[in-house]
Amino acid sequence: MAAGPEAQRRIDEAHLVLLVLGPAGGPSRALLQHLMAQDDEGKGPPVIALVPADERSAVLAVLRLGAEVVRTPVDPEELMARMARCIQERQRFNALVARVASLERLSITDGLTQVHNHRYFQDRLREEFRRAQRYDDPLSLILLDLDHFKAFNDEHGHQVGDIVLCDVAAALQRSVRETDLLARYGGEEFAILLPRTPLAGALTVAERVWRELGLLLTGPQRTLRVTASVGVSSFPHHAVNSAEQLVRSADQALYRAKSEGRNRICVHSSPSPLANPTPR
Repeated sequence: MAAGPEAQRRIDEAHLVLLVLGPAGGPSRALLQHLMAQDDEGKGPPVIALVPADERSAVLAVLRLGAEVVRTPVDPEELMARMARCIQERQRFNALVARVASLERLSITDGLTQVHNHRYFQDRLREEFRRAQRYDDPLSLILLDLDHFKAFNDEHGHQVGDIVLCDVAAALQRSVRETDLLARYGGEEFAILLPRTPLAGALTVAERVWRELGLLLTGPQRTLRVTASVGVSSFPHHAVNSAEQLVRSADQALYRAKSEGRNRICVHSSPSPLANPTPR
């Protein structure tokens, strides 16, 4: 069977492939190479090649490709034992891959809110800023800080505060686009990195996020409300020549939103808030 669509469909559904090798250069050899290339990528099932006992060069070629070899004529017990071993080894390999993926997710995820953590944000920020500089693409950043959150914790307790942070993170995740990166920046502060997004687009996202939080009912009984101050910065900008300056400019805009009354959006170097506070 050639490595066409039908063969690929069957391979994708298989737990193990038994491949009878034909003459040198035949289609079964090409299929074996295709299967082992998939195996190198962590895809595809394990392969056992059935090779005539007197074809030493074929046996060596199969082993070099990384497949299991069973010489023909086949000993049924040996074949069953090798099949069981291949399947068990692949199960252990898949379990290890899943474990590594789980650990990787944990390493980049904030344990409380389940959004990305500060370390992952910093890594992506530097990566995206280098890409924006290289390709002359816009890059924007939103920093958001919950207003009076320390007083909120003092009044309602840290357990309620944790519930609020989780609800806020979920609301933010619903409000951003798939291409945006949401992270917990620290404490009650969140960061939203917006690749290939100019300032106008960032303001649209910031406005949507700000309004979503204004509608949020949170806490154990879903009776509490929170407000947030938002700072927005964007590259290219005459004052932004590095990833650090992009963060600093967003932080300055956030500080101005706080100092001008909170519960509003401010842009770096903008003379006035872009959203008027609504008493809640």
